[in-house]
Amino acid sequence: MWALYALFSALFAALTSILGKIGVENVNSNLATAIRTVVVLVLAWVIVFATKAQGTITEISRRSLVFLILSGIATGLSWLCYYRALQMGPASRVIPIDKSSVVFGMILAFIVLREALTVKAIIGGSLIAIGTFVLIF
Repeated sequence: MWALYALFSALFAALTSILGKIGVENVNSNLATAIRTVVVLVLAWVIVFATKAQGTITEISRRSLVFLILSGIATGLSWLCYYRALQMGPASRVIPIDKSSVVFGMILAFIVLREALTVKAIIGGSLIAIGTFVLIF
């Protein structure tokens, strides 16, 4: 089931890029990011209430809350940079560079989360990195 969610995530991320490129035309990129963020915020809370998950908010540990806040800051900074890049450059080059986050994420998973560094992961990550360079140069 996780793979299906991951596939939908990739599809929606692709739509995000194309719709965002069209939407950021003649709009300040920071303002565009703020509008997008409000939509995400409302949608997320609608889903929380629809699934009746709001009651578990008091069960969140301080450690989890700190890391969720830090993740939110990283997301916000990523979105601000992404929309500015989309506004300034061609989507066909911005998108692959943005998706190099896959390689960065894998490296951080090995270092920070101590996940297993396998030959398959090294080959796959290397191919993603090479593909990214091919697409942007």
